[in-house]
Amino acid sequence: MKLYYAPGACSLAGRISLHEAGVAAEFERVDMKTKITEQGYDYLSINPRGYVPMLALDDGNAITENIAVLEFIADHEPTLGPDGPLGRTRLIELLSWLSTELHVAFRPLWDSASRAEKANALNMVAKLLDIISEQMREHYLFGPRFSVADAYLFVMLRWAGALCVPVSPEMHAYFARVAARPTVQRALWEEGLLDARSLIDISSIEALK
Repeated sequence: MKLYYAPGACSLAGRISLHEAGVAAEFERVDMKTKITEQGYDYLSINPRGYVPMLALDDGNAITENIAVLEFIADHEPTLGPDGPLGRTRLIELLSWLSTELHVAFRPLWDSASRAEKANALNMVAKLLDIISEQMREHYLFGPRFSVADAYLFVMLRWAGALCVPVSPEMHAYFARVAARPTVQRALWEEGLLDARSLIDISSIEALK
């Protein structure tokens, strides 16, 4: 399979999760300004939506939208999701919240918003991160075991760090814990982010919307 990505964008969560699952995959960078892949293909002809991630499967099918990509990986490797009869439901529930609430809260920071709108967005991101921090009782979002939801939250904490969003000491510790995982270190290195994890590739801004 192949993951189409932009450095530092939400597609980083898919790369981390694929490494966590031990799935062999190819990775092709997409220039989000030109919509051209690193192999010179028109990305819009591959994915008309134009965003990353897109996971191209070996059977010719493709999966778009970060929630769907991460849920697919967790379905392939169940240890990347919570246990219990409602495990899959809880994973989708949290991934949906991360996408529709936290991820969306960053949008004014990438758009041509006013200073007041950007300030409100920063406050909202901080508030949402506080909600997560207060609900976290163990090492990771679902307890002692890392999940695809942790990969997604880690990516957005990188954005928050780049934007100087204040976070709790507990969230700082969580970020450091996830960043230290070998799979995360590998993913950051592969995307050229290991020594600058708080920086965002400007070409990825459109992918964050």
